[in-house]
Amino acid sequence: MKLAERMSRIGTETAFEVLVRARALEAQGRSVIHLEIGEPDFATPGHIIEEAKRALDQGWTHYGPTQGYPEFRATIASYVSRTRGIQAGPERVVVVPGGKPVIFFPMLALVDPGDEVIYPNPGFPIYESMIRFLGAEPVAIPLVENRSFSFDLDLFRSKLTGRTKLIILNSPQNPTGGVIPSEDIRAIADMVRDRDLMILSDEIYSRIYYDEAPVSIASLPGMLDKTILLDGFSKTYAMTGWRLGYGVMPPWLAEAVGTLLVNSNSCTASFTQRAGMAALDGPQDEAERMIAEFHRRRDAFCAGLNTLPGFRCPLPEGAFYAFPNIRGTGLSSRELADRLLTETGVACLAGTAFGAFGEGYLRFSYANSYENLAEAVERIRRFLERNR
Repeated sequence: MKLAERMSRIGTETAFEVLVRARALEAQGRSVIHLEIGEPDFATPGHIIEEAKRALDQGWTHYGPTQGYPEFRATIASYVSRTRGIQAGPERVVVVPGGKPVIFFPMLALVDPGDEVIYPNPGFPIYESMIRFLGAEPVAIPLVENRSFSFDLDLFRSKLTGRTKLIILNSPQNPTGGVIPSEDIRAIADMVRDRDLMILSDEIYSRIYYDEAPVSIASLPGMLDKTILLDGFSKTYAMTGWRLGYGVMPPWLAEAVGTLLVNSNSCTASFTQRAGMAALDGPQDEAERMIAEFHRRRDAFCAGLNTLPGFRCPLPEGAFYAFPNIRGTGLSSRELADRLLTETGVACLAGTAFGAFGEGYLRFSYANSYENLAEAVERIRRFLERNR
C-alpha cells in the first residue's frame, strides 16, 4: 500500500528532529545546552494552573462547542480588540488546539492547487510545507538582513499577481526575531487592500517585543475583513504543552474553519479553555517578568555572539531567537549546526531549516538560562579556535 501522492509534498519541523538527536546525546552522558526548541523555559503562571485544576474538579472534562465556548471566544475577542485597536466580536473567533491549526485549516479552506501564496523565507517551516501540500505555488520573499529582516517592498510588489490567494506575515518573526516596521505594514496594506486575497498574520509572539510594538495589519483601514490573525498562549504564558490557540477571521471563514474542525478534532479541551480565560483576564506580572528576562538574555547573548570570529548577530526586536550571520566562519549553516551539536553539545538550528534563504545563518533560542547562554558562547568560541 502506497501513501497518497500529497504526502510526498509535506514537510516537517527540524527543531523537533534536532531535539531528538540532542536527547540521544544526553542519554549517552553528554552535556547538551538546548537552544534549538522554541519553548519558554518558564513555568506556566500559577493562577492559570489553579484555574485548570478548578475546571477539572468542576467537570470541565466533556465535549465543548467546536469553535470554542462562547464566553472564552468573547474573552479573546475583547483581548484582541483591546491589544490591536480593532472591533472584533466573538463571531470572528475560532479556538483551536495550538497555533498551527490556524495555518492548516484556513489554508485548507482557501487555497486551491495552482494558487500562489506569498510567504517569508527564512520563515516558520510549516508555511511552505502547507503551501506545497495543498498543491499551491510557494512564492518566497527573502527576509534581508540589511532591512532588519523585513520584506523588500519593491520585490513584494513585483510578486503580486492575479493568482495570489494568500500572503503570510509573521511579526515578531521566527526565526529572525525581526519586527516588520509599521510603515512597511501600511505599505503592504495599501498594495493589497483592493485585491481579492487574504492575509494570514501570524502574531504568536505579539507580546514579546523589546522596542517598537508590532502593528497588526488587521488594525489598518479595510484590512480586518481580509485578515486571519493567529495568536495563542504557548509563548506569552509558557503554555506550549497545553495546546491552546485561536484565530480571528471574517465570520464566513470562521464558519468554514469550524466545519473542518468538526471533521478533525471535534473541539479543543474544555478545561484548557477555562485556563485560557484566566490567562487573559488574570494578572500579567509573571508574563511581563518572563519578557523582561528574555530582554536581558537577548542583550547578553547577542553581545557574546558578536565577539565570536566569523559571527555577526543583529539585535532581534522580538520573539526569543538570535539569528547570527555565520558566513565568516567558512562553514555552511548545516555543517556548523551539526558540528556544534556533536562536538560542543550546543543544540541549535541551521538557517536552512527555515528555507533556502536561511543559508549563512544559525538560529538560537535564548529561552534558556543566562548561565547556559554564556556557557554556550564559550563552547562555540573554543570550537572556532580549534578549527581556525
